[in-house]
Amino acid sequence: MRVLHVLSQRPLLTGSGITLDSTVRHASAAGWEQRVVVGVPAADPRPDVGGLAPDQIHPLVFGDGGLPFSVPGMSDVMPYASTVFSAMTGGQVSVYLEAWRCHLAGVIADFKPDLIHSHHVWLVSSLLKDLAPTTPVVTHCHATGLRQMELVPSLAAGVRSGCARNDAFVVLHRGHARDLGRQLGIGTDRIHIVGAGYRDEVFHAHGSDPARTPALLYSGKFSVAKGVSCLLDAFEGLKSSHPDLQLHIAGGGTGAEAESLRNRMMTMAPRVVLHGQLSQSDLAGLMRRTTVCVLPSFFEGLPLVLVEALACGCRLVATGLPGVVNELAPRIGAALELVELPMMAAIDTPVEAEVPAFVRRLETGLRQALDAAPPGDPAATMPEALASFTWGAVFGRIERVWRAVIDRAKAEPQRR
Repeated sequence: MRVLHVLSQRPLLTGSGITLDSTVRHASAAGWEQRVVVGVPAADPRPDVGGLAPDQIHPLVFGDGGLPFSVPGMSDVMPYASTVFSAMTGGQVSVYLEAWRCHLAGVIADFKPDLIHSHHVWLVSSLLKDLAPTTPVVTHCHATGLRQMELVPSLAAGVRSGCARNDAFVVLHRGHARDLGRQLGIGTDRIHIVGAGYRDEVFHAHGSDPARTPALLYSGKFSVAKGVSCLLDAFEGLKSSHPDLQLHIAGGGTGAEAESLRNRMMTMAPRVVLHGQLSQSDLAGLMRRTTVCVLPSFFEGLPLVLVEALACGCRLVATGLPGVVNELAPRIGAALELVELPMMAAIDTPVEAEVPAFVRRLETGLRQALDAAPPGDPAATMPEALASFTWGAVFGRIERVWRAVIDRAKAEPQRR
């Protein structure tokens, strides 16, 4: 069976890109014939995805020729140079959509997929039934598409009507399922919860020092919506009780907001250590050297980085996001310190007056996690909890959706 994967931004550098890479690897092992379409910058026109051969990857190149702007990102702050959807002109949106139509049409005509698996409930996923009306389409919702509908309401109606035609959707958790059904006006029978996965062969506690020096880790984008400014404030509050504590930062970002946060972090050296964008193996090694991983974000799906850090033996501190509260907390118990979110003014923006109290709660959560013993090797202490988050388990749930929509499409002509 042939599956075409579609991701409108760069692979591997964000959660959806890692999801694509891992899905491709497991689908190859399961015998699926695959092609991948991704959006890339002219400076990196030949990305590696899931170990596929170069002729199996079909990049649409931005920043050159007919697309003279950076790859648009599903978040307004990306770990690489990107275009913000809400800042695009009508002309740019038209050029963007037409480029994707032409590119995808050529790949679909050549490959003739039995199934298309797209990422993000957004513009490119809304085009697929125009280009391949009889091919089953499964769309992976990472929540950022739902956020973009709020940020760019002028594009939301077209996205809703276009994506609602797709055959099935896979989501990270129950909250996503509810929000997606409401946004698209579709029934729960088309929405399937598959969760988030981690590479257990990379993220593990083997070789870590159980007596490692207490240290904090944040891995993600340099963004106010990710709670980074609040994290830095809370970390400053720990100085008196933990004078030798270091905060390790892995990740990056571009634009004025990211640059402002980077400059602040640099002034906090050597207590704040910047590592830049790390490979998965290097990030896992850093996780095995730290004791607490913190995610102070105001908006997320089911944060993969928390599962990765837990597998490496870190305690976790995270805001009370729906995916964390409903899917992660019940499975891992005391290894997680939950921090109550502030009242929100927008989907990822707290009410300003609520921020000081939130920072104090975050500081308390960090202090409690630092003072508690790390979980040791979670593979031994909570094997069932981690097993449900391995990519093998997640891909098994995705593959069942693939086979169901393919079987349904085959049966349609018989019913007619």
